[in-house]
Amino acid sequence: MITVSTDKNKLDIPFIQHFLKDIYWAAGRTIEEVQTTIDHSFCFGIYLDNKQIGFARVITDYVVFAYLMDVFITEEHRGKGYSSILIENMMSEPMLKKVKIWRLATSDAHFLYQKFGFKHLANPEKLMEKIIE
Repeated sequence: MITVSTDKNKLDIPFIQHFLKDIYWAAGRTIEEVQTTIDHSFCFGIYLDNKQIGFARVITDYVVFAYLMDVFITEEHRGKGYSSILIENMMSEPMLKKVKIWRLATSDAHFLYQKFGFKHLANPEKLMEKIIE
């Protein structure tokens, strides 16, 4: 049975960090850093028979803006529609329903997010960033 929960107490932090430490967008992230990101985000865990198989988090002000981050399903559970279930739960979460602007960055999952209305930026020239290495 698949369930999605926003209860941070259910999250398996070592499991999340173990996955993120080797993935391109979060390589080297320590368990302390993972905990900090969770503490300051609206988080979603996805569970198969009460065992965590994926994760996602949203940074938001709950009205104007939300940024979707760290979305993953473990490799052995991919291709079964679980990522769509996870994103659907995020998009229908009552606490996030008022958010007007959603953003994310992805190198390889455009097909997934397009199913939920995400598109390429209308005006990318307006966005700026600062990266500290």
